[in-house]
Amino acid sequence: MTRTLGRPAGFAVVLATAAIGLAACGASASPQVAGMRKGGSQRGLRAASAQSASASVAIDPAYFSPGACVAFPPTSGNRHLTVFLDAGHGGLDPGAVGITRTGRVIYEADQTLPVVLDTMAILRGEGFRVVVSRTGPSTVLRLKAGDVSGHILTVTGARDDVAARDVCANLAHADVLVGVYFNAGASAANAGCITAYDSARPFAADNRRLASLVQSDVLAAMNAQGWQIPDAGVRNDQGLGSSLGPGSLGYGHLLLLGPAKEGYFSTPSRMPGALVEPLFITDPFEGSIAASGRGQRVIARGLARAIEQYFAAPGSSPADG
Repeated sequence: MTRTLGRPAGFAVVLATAAIGLAACGASASPQVAGMRKGGSQRGLRAASAQSASASVAIDPAYFSPGACVAFPPTSGNRHLTVFLDAGHGGLDPGAVGITRTGRVIYEADQTLPVVLDTMAILRGEGFRVVVSRTGPSTVLRLKAGDVSGHILTVTGARDDVAARDVCANLAHADVLVGVYFNAGASAANAGCITAYDSARPFAADNRRLASLVQSDVLAAMNAQGWQIPDAGVRNDQGLGSSLGPGSLGYGHLLLLGPAKEGYFSTPSRMPGALVEPLFITDPFEGSIAASGRGQRVIARGLARAIEQYFAAPGSSPADG
């Protein structure tokens, strides 16, 4: 596949706002939006159905939404290792809005889910227990009063829904965490793959090693298809993401990856982690890849390879939180 969409010599890198969990504050879940997202949600639900759902275990149904925070056993062998995969956004939070080359409007939450479910299928076949933040078009947190205003998440609700993903990973005793999101830019010229990690954690070196593998393998998998996706690199999460409230301004990390902060965030992940945004869905070329089954499977293969390599390396035993 030959790339025909031109790029400027330097492009801006804007990590998706809701990777920190706050872009949802302005995201409507009206019937019209739900209808436009129906196709992506159905793909995700069909994929989830294929993942031996009868063997799955909901980790804490009282705390998480139905279909959220679900553990799946290996389908071949058993490495006695658990991988947590977060499909970014979901439910009242559609994430970033993008467009394909045919003009179809797409939503980030609908594209992250199939990537995670495809990655899960590969890893289960390689002997991993896999826990996913969600298996369908829902929030992760079981929402309560104060999390929703009308048909949108409040700042508190958006923050807590991302924090719930860390809670899920911790309850699952995951050995590693990977968040899958897609990027959005102010211009269709914004493009490229970026992976973030947090350097403020006790296991910062493992975070960076995981992020480097994810960036390298996902980018290689995509560009082996001839897509010429720019390499935006491996980045420290400090200063990335959006800030829609004073709490997040003072926090300065991606909530999925970052440390605790008194009075703001008390349930950080306890294992090495990385957050990848393989494509900008606001770029019609990259948005078309993100919205295609082929593109989602290619990204999933790259992610699964990176995770396998992470555990295959010497000294890759689970880190202490």
